[in-house]
Amino acid sequence: MPPTAAPSFHRFFGRGGLLQQAHPGYEFRPGQVEMAEAVAQALEERRHLLIEAGTGTGKTLAYLLPVLLGQRRVLLSTGTRNLQEQLVAKDVPLLARALGRELRVVSMKGRGNYACKVKIEQMEAQPTLLEREELDHYRRIRAWAAGSVAGDQAELDFLPDNHPLWQRLNARRETCTGGKCPRFDQCFLTLLHQRASEADLVVVNHHLFFADLMLKRQELPGVLPPYDAVVFDEAHELESTAGQYFGVGVSSHQVEDLARDAAATLRQLDCNPAELQPRCERLRIDAQKLFLALGAREGRAPLDRKQEFLDQHADAYDGFMQAAAHLEAGLQALDDKPEEIHNLLRRLAEARAKLAYVLESEEEGVVYWIERRGRGVFLQASPIDVSERLREMLFEATDTVILTSATLAVEGQFDYVRQRLGIQHAREQVVASPFRYAEQALLYLPAHLPPPTAEGYASAAAEEIAAILAASRGRAFVLCTSLAQMRWFHQRLAGRLAFPLLLQGEAPRHVLLERFRATPGAVLFATSSFWQGVDVQGEQFSCVIVDRLPFASPGDPVVAARIAALREQGRNPFAEFQVPEAVLALKQGFGRLIRSSRDRGVVALLDARIRSKGYGQQFLRSLPEYRVTGELAEVEAFFAAGAAEPALSAAPAPDRSAPPAAPAARTRARRSPAASG
Repeated sequence: MPPTAAPSFHRFFGRGGLLQQAHPGYEFRPGQVEMAEAVAQALEERRHLLIEAGTGTGKTLAYLLPVLLGQRRVLLSTGTRNLQEQLVAKDVPLLARALGRELRVVSMKGRGNYACKVKIEQMEAQPTLLEREELDHYRRIRAWAAGSVAGDQAELDFLPDNHPLWQRLNARRETCTGGKCPRFDQCFLTLLHQRASEADLVVVNHHLFFADLMLKRQELPGVLPPYDAVVFDEAHELESTAGQYFGVGVSSHQVEDLARDAAATLRQLDCNPAELQPRCERLRIDAQKLFLALGAREGRAPLDRKQEFLDQHADAYDGFMQAAAHLEAGLQALDDKPEEIHNLLRRLAEARAKLAYVLESEEEGVVYWIERRGRGVFLQASPIDVSERLREMLFEATDTVILTSATLAVEGQFDYVRQRLGIQHAREQVVASPFRYAEQALLYLPAHLPPPTAEGYASAAAEEIAAILAASRGRAFVLCTSLAQMRWFHQRLAGRLAFPLLLQGEAPRHVLLERFRATPGAVLFATSSFWQGVDVQGEQFSCVIVDRLPFASPGDPVVAARIAALREQGRNPFAEFQVPEAVLALKQGFGRLIRSSRDRGVVALLDARIRSKGYGQQFLRSLPEYRVTGELAEVEAFFAAGAAEPALSAAPAPDRSAPPAAPAARTRARRSPAASG
């Protein structure tokens, strides 16, 4: 659409505007126009922008419209693949209808999400390698791939995300021969890159963005098309994701995949299997011994006694290195090596180098740690501070970077996120939520509970949870800051509560959410994975209970390293890192409750420190404009009133310039900080 034909943002988003004509249920939100104008100005002036958009702002459409109407090539990065799919399947088609034109938008994910046509053909020639259950899945995948345009696993509703068969059929980089592949021109990835180069907008996720950034850093061909500007949605996740890609990591899964791929490739190519197959098996067995010695305990731990480990487990470490070298020597000796063998040699060299780096190096500014999750053991070397690399590789290399989220500001200011991400020059803006929190929500801070560090806290908190759930008639999330506390509360209350109880870990995340939505009065006990990216609207979800302020565990190796680094600089890690990080995490958790103008509910925080400690005011000043009470009787009255009255109407947001209504007895109204910038 040429610039002269572009509608104004008021004409598009306003009452009776193009968006409301395309979607009659749409509600006008002033903040949406405010955000769209800020994004358009940043793109036009080639400036960075930090913009916090309160829940309900409609930020996705607010940044999509100026991006699609502008003349610059913009890359959009979201926090997860699910958000990518929602944006492409729901938000973009709505915009296209409102604008009355076709929009060419392409979603790009990591290579492992796409099928490999060559592997599917090779599997057809070797059906004996499949189990009976796998054979049925394979036939359905083969039929699907023959007619699919994208080849995206998300199209397969019958195959679980982590099914081992998909790992043998996908287009992951480790087993791809690139331009030497006989089906390169028909490859799903080749066709995807062609569509992306012609698209109006390319949508990726943060993991793919940083994987591409690191490839280009190494002067290797990237996977993403050229772009002039980047918009990061869910930008509060950037530091964590960048840390993964700016570091070095190797896992037991990667080495197991390597041994399995080597054995399968040698069989398919008929490359001296009698001699080399035993070497593949030796690598697999020695890798199991090494990773078992490394990761005996569930969870994260620092790798701070590496020399002691190497001395104690020299046989396991040397055995793996020798097994990898032995297989590498056998592959090198093959004549006329096809590209698949060169891939295996590259992967063997990478695995040995990464393992040696993580276990033998002591680089300044790097934290070395290990994590065991189920059967997987993960070794990682992460930079303690990613700000300098982000500044150099992202904010100085790209003239317009727009970061948005519902949780970027602490007390209305962006100092913390600027410092963590290395942002030196950027406009800042806070767009207020349109929700009427003082009417729709009540913040319950029970004054009688002991602090979480006191003896007897867990029992007292369990009793309080039971009382709150009785008042809310279930319909709640109980969000805990640790798995152990979550399980303890669930076990303590399971025999007492009359509501259906769901527990994180009993089923996949999306299954638990569907059960919660479909089960009247359900209560879900969960941890951090349910603190964000969850959208449940309506009366079925009426209460969020948080056990304590979500300070990151100082025992976590990355957190401990960041605390130590700040302390060495003579700074205050608690005030400058731990409190702001916890504030943003709490905002994410509390943001689960009020998701529409008709929602109504109670947020309960069972941590007395928010009242008794000076830093508690930072949390309160950073939260929305809830009414606050310390009395359970008011919680009961709030829910009783909700049961007796119809749902809140979708009235427009109140005039913020007017004085607040007088608070009810034993409650107070609190205003959010004014927007900055």
